[in-house]
Amino acid sequence: MKTKTFVLAPDSFKESMTAMEVCVAMEKGLRKVFPAANYIHVPMADGGEGTVQSLVDASGGQIYSKVVKGPLGEPVTAQYGILGDGVTAAIEMASASGIHHVTKGNKNPLITTTYGTGELIRECLDKGIKKLIIGIGGSATNDGGTGMAEALGTGFLDAAGHALPRGGGYLDRLERIDISALDPRLQQVSMIVACDVTNPLCGEHGASRVFGPQKGATPEMVRQLDAGLAHYAEIVKRQLDKDVRDIPGAGAAGGLGAGLLIFTQAVLRKGIEIVIEHTGLKQKIAEADVVFTGEGGIDFQTKFGKTPYGVAKAAKESGKKVIAVAGYIGDGIEALYEEGIDAVFGIVPGAGELEQLLAEGPQNVTRTCENIARVLKLSE
Repeated sequence: MKTKTFVLAPDSFKESMTAMEVCVAMEKGLRKVFPAANYIHVPMADGGEGTVQSLVDASGGQIYSKVVKGPLGEPVTAQYGILGDGVTAAIEMASASGIHHVTKGNKNPLITTTYGTGELIRECLDKGIKKLIIGIGGSATNDGGTGMAEALGTGFLDAAGHALPRGGGYLDRLERIDISALDPRLQQVSMIVACDVTNPLCGEHGASRVFGPQKGATPEMVRQLDAGLAHYAEIVKRQLDKDVRDIPGAGAAGGLGAGLLIFTQAVLRKGIEIVIEHTGLKQKIAEADVVFTGEGGIDFQTKFGKTPYGVAKAAKESGKKVIAVAGYIGDGIEALYEEGIDAVFGIVPGAGELEQLLAEGPQNVTRTCENIARVLKLSE
């Protein structure tokens, strides 16, 4: 009988396990029933939190740390990864400029900055990176990526020729953008931006109106920030001949999407597509008998670009069966059965304290996968 091959391609289970730890727990359970099977680990992510770790784990790369300016200008320790090929790096902007770096008491999108994200990009350039993957979810910022661009050499000047203070609240004073000192290495680097929102830079569906309130913006701040981004877009169009105002995704991360389009050779793509490509998932799935995926929660939102959906789509191209496991199963999962997921299993054995359930995540995944394997064995 042919030896079975299982491809294990889960996302992380937030606050419980990294994607690689989920792979290990899955294999442990499956191996109790199929001890001689082949197990291919492909830790996944969808462009958000955990993407750097997954890409590094899947490629045999390495995580590095750097102290940079946080969203309020304070020093924070941010991480980035260099993939196994040695020339591709991965950054999550949230590591440097994320909302977890601010508190309810000091949230202020008028002054938060993406400067630290620019410092991470510059660090990667210094290491000779030729391809850069940037995840831009979870920001505390609304500065149109100006902080990022400033860290890379761009000047943002007022009518008197003075540098603007950092933050989206000052963009209404912008008169001139000076790119004479912009790091020339950016023109030689392929920049792929993981962006799963389609919001434009400004307007009703723009960065400030949709995401500003969760970053601490009052209604008056929202109006000020939106007007500032609109003014910024006009200056960019007039002086740099780039029209980014209405590009889908330009409003991501408080307009960092726009900033990357303006000042780098960036291309915006769906996060899950980037991870599938850089982990070689489709080639690995071609060898599989069954594909396992999963993440902390699976519900009706999963089909809008989350990891299990992306894995299922890739698997169905090869006609493979897909089984998903999750810590939480919400409403609307029936729609996933039409999208390539054949079965969904919850791992939680019963009611319990959240802290305890998170701590017991690995053993719950192992037990659930062993039970799934026993059902699969029945069909042989």
